[in-house]
Amino acid sequence: MKYHKIPHSTLEVSKICLGTMTFGEQNGENDAHNQLDFAFERGVNFIDTAEMYPVPPKSETQGATERYIGSWLKKTGNRDKVVLATKVAGPRNTPYIRNDMALDRRNIHDAVEDSLNRLETEYIDLYQLHWPQRETNCFGQLNYQYKEDHSGVTITDTLEALAELVRAGKIRYIGLSNETPWGVMSYLKLAEKHELPRVVTIQNPYNLLNRSFEVGLSEISHHEGVELLAYSPLAFGALSGKYLQGKRPKGARCTLFERFSRYFNPQGIAATEAYVDIAHKHGLDPAQMALAFVNQRPFVASNIIGATNLQQLESNIESIELTLSDAVLADLQEVGIQYSNPCP
Repeated sequence: MKYHKIPHSTLEVSKICLGTMTFGEQNGENDAHNQLDFAFERGVNFIDTAEMYPVPPKSETQGATERYIGSWLKKTGNRDKVVLATKVAGPRNTPYIRNDMALDRRNIHDAVEDSLNRLETEYIDLYQLHWPQRETNCFGQLNYQYKEDHSGVTITDTLEALAELVRAGKIRYIGLSNETPWGVMSYLKLAEKHELPRVVTIQNPYNLLNRSFEVGLSEISHHEGVELLAYSPLAFGALSGKYLQGKRPKGARCTLFERFSRYFNPQGIAATEAYVDIAHKHGLDPAQMALAFVNQRPFVASNIIGATNLQQLESNIESIELTLSDAVLADLQEVGIQYSNPCP
């Protein structure tokens, strides 16, 4: 395993992070513990979750993912050996989490207490805002439409609530997720102005089919040190090639849940075919090639992988040992130009 120190923090994380959003839906508690054991034994010290998980979100399962991680931490005694990240949900019609969802003091404090209880820990290493308070383009939404924000909750309000929890020792560092360049710079500017906690990471989608992070956010990572925790590095598994020719493997996420259609438009499918062909041309596993591409980006602090079985997990973790050659990278770039961000 390789490790990386997150700028503006003391956190040293494995370059491969274990994503857990299948825990509680596609994976039961025993499966979850087996995955955690397997990843930990192979040097993965970084675990990412969220209060909303598992996905797809629903009232019957909400919070199960954190509970499974908590029971594993209690059983193994590994709490001080892992970097634990979770997220607070933003505004959404999810009364089963909390009424009147917002990134305000009440919601953030309640969310932290609930996560601490489920995770069976006294502190969270990295606490992230799952999506913005304001309405903006995220989760694949395009064509930004200006709307007035009538919530009354400002970025400063959110930072002040998080600052209280940092001072209390309940969270160590804060991060953003599904954010825009304007959002990141606003958080940085206001934190500096009001002497509030500085965001140290951003968790956004990044993969060969969605390189939109490179447009504006990568420059912020370079100059401000807010590095990427890349989620969906395999584009919901599409970049493995397993869904090509209309295939829908039994038990696979995009077979089970029709909502995961982001990476299956005609341009995305054509690009996926081209990327899989490159892997075969160079004698590489398509999924490992796609993950290695993410691993090698200079703005990526850690690559959040997910799996529903140990065979997938082992292959994904092994991607850290693969260094793509200049020839492979040139071929990938050629396809990336031909199919520019087909699935943002």
